[in-house]
Amino acid sequence: MISRKLALTGALMLGVSLCASQAFAQATPAPLPDPPKFDAQQAPNFVSISDIMEYKALAEYHEPQWVTDQFVKTGKLPAVKDRLPTEPLVFKTANEPDGTGVYGDVMRHVIGGRPQGWNYAAGQVQGWGGIDIGMFECLTRTGPLFEVKADELEPMPNLAKSWDWSADGHELTMHLIAGAKWSDGEPFTADDVMFYWEDNISDPNVKPLNSAGPDSFGVGTTLKKIDDNTVLWTFKDAFPKQYLYTMAYGGFCPLPAHLLKPQHPKYSSNTYEQYTNAFPPEFLNFPVMGAWVPVEYRADDIVVMRRNAYYWKVDEAGNQLPYLDEMEYKLSTWADRDVQAVAGTGDFSNLEQAESYVEALKRSADPAAPARLAFGARTIGYSLYPNLSGNGWGEPDARSQAVRELNRNTDFRLALTSAIDRQHLGDSLVKGPFTAIYPGGLYAGTAYYDKASTVYYPFDVGVAKAALEKAGLKDTDGNGIVNFPAGTADGQDVSVTLLANADYQTDKNLAEGVVASMEAIGIRVIVDLVSGANMTATQNSGKWDWQIFRNGSELISVVQNTASLAPTGPQTSPLHRAGADGTVDLLPWEQQMVDVVNKFIATSDAAQRVELMKQYQKLYTENVNAIGLTQYPGALIINKRFANIPAGAPIFMFNWAEDNIIRERVFVPTDKQQNLELHAKTLPGAPGLGNGPMSD
Repeated sequence: MISRKLALTGALMLGVSLCASQAFAQATPAPLPDPPKFDAQQAPNFVSISDIMEYKALAEYHEPQWVTDQFVKTGKLPAVKDRLPTEPLVFKTANEPDGTGVYGDVMRHVIGGRPQGWNYAAGQVQGWGGIDIGMFECLTRTGPLFEVKADELEPMPNLAKSWDWSADGHELTMHLIAGAKWSDGEPFTADDVMFYWEDNISDPNVKPLNSAGPDSFGVGTTLKKIDDNTVLWTFKDAFPKQYLYTMAYGGFCPLPAHLLKPQHPKYSSNTYEQYTNAFPPEFLNFPVMGAWVPVEYRADDIVVMRRNAYYWKVDEAGNQLPYLDEMEYKLSTWADRDVQAVAGTGDFSNLEQAESYVEALKRSADPAAPARLAFGARTIGYSLYPNLSGNGWGEPDARSQAVRELNRNTDFRLALTSAIDRQHLGDSLVKGPFTAIYPGGLYAGTAYYDKASTVYYPFDVGVAKAALEKAGLKDTDGNGIVNFPAGTADGQDVSVTLLANADYQTDKNLAEGVVASMEAIGIRVIVDLVSGANMTATQNSGKWDWQIFRNGSELISVVQNTASLAPTGPQTSPLHRAGADGTVDLLPWEQQMVDVVNKFIATSDAAQRVELMKQYQKLYTENVNAIGLTQYPGALIINKRFANIPAGAPIFMFNWAEDNIIRERVFVPTDKQQNLELHAKTLPGAPGLGNGPMSD
């Protein structure tokens, strides 16, 4: 690590001497190099949503024989037909790569996160790595959209089986799946949806995980219950179909009101902290709508989840899903996830740490290797985000406030982007045709990207130093670090804190590269490494100057989380939020971006949307909204024994690969099953008992 940092520092210092004669040069856009060709990428087979699934009643339903024998015949469970909705969600055989599956076996995950608890509604992390995706279902679904035809792209129905727009487009009537049940057998109804909206998303004291609050669904949006299976959305704008994407993973995934409501401060004597922590990881059998339920937790060791006997999805033969009886999550490190997946001691990994690519490719090339490796599009991108709020968000001290004023200075941001040698930065992560120069904004190769609208400021230390001087920053004491202007932060050295995720080696390596890059132009950067469990909380607190962050889905699909593309509301942007007075102090070009994004949301005209995103891309990159660092593809590593893995499944696009591959359809053929389950032939017990799974 040290040698890499020194190499980067040396290259940058060489750039100083080469560019010294350009000390007063101006930041000038240059042609953006094309990404290198990468033949290992796979493409999906494009279909319609109707080719993937539908809702309908079938003549008969089936389940694993051991469930019938041990639980139905003994009276512990109702018959499978009585546990399913009136019209379950049916996955179509023609879209299943390997057809109708068989029951049994386990998928073993290795993750670097740690569960804080099961209260997703109050912002608790479940440890990532697909735990939450296996537990929680949302109103709509987006993961499998990577294989949906572009001209038919829209969110898939899920807990909301259908919806209707009013003639004026301001009202959306949403029909929930009827007769579905939580994993403890309690009915799922509109009351669960309303509790999630009114007492979690809309309660300023509660922060659902991955949600920016009600503004994520449009300022002024309301929701009300019509009946047990129907809710009504009312929007300020007409036909904001955009928000159907926000209702998918991370945006609107209801939790069981019958369990959470008695713990909420509005309905009890609990504090909000007590509400948040009411369901720790040790609280087993937490009721879910997902395919698997947590039945075992051992700190720093493992989380085990077993099949949900009330799961509301089936295949066309009437087999209740999931096919896999168990999910295991070994609590280790993210780097170990890749190692174990390649070695065969783990079954699945989103290979996203570029430093592991070469070795993983070498291992998977062996015909005897237990896992296969499939690369997708370059949908992993990192940026350096400056905190653009000058309004007191996060209660900054004098130094932090001075940094924010610099962040809001265009010349300062031009200095930062000109100081980054993106080619060298990418090569320092991994050699080969993986990384591409990324100036920021929309990703190359995605639907709305337009190269001609992308402004690229090339690496040039001389230009960066000149831009700093233009911003009023000079080294007044001769120690190699520029100083704040007189009267600002006492004229001290410009020192900036850089927030980065401690759980990922790529994040840490990029942080080191930024430190070296900024040192070369006279800015001292102090890295603040924060674990993933606390990263979101730190970001939301506003107590940071800069952050290195892996970009969100909005820069890939655009149609998902679109409101986050700009500060369209007080809490929608990750880098510019409202101060204590509730207002966002937008810079002129930010206001232009907001206007463009709002127009995009308000129109369904495809040609107009394309033109609007060209405007957005130009505003973003020309004004250096954030400093792009690098962009590269991810790879799915999966054990060869698993079937029904769709071609070209990206590790991250509309959602993570755990959702993209539709895990409830994944199975292991009988002749490849290995009897690796830890709790074979058991089902989740009663919630909160702490006694793990229920057997006969």
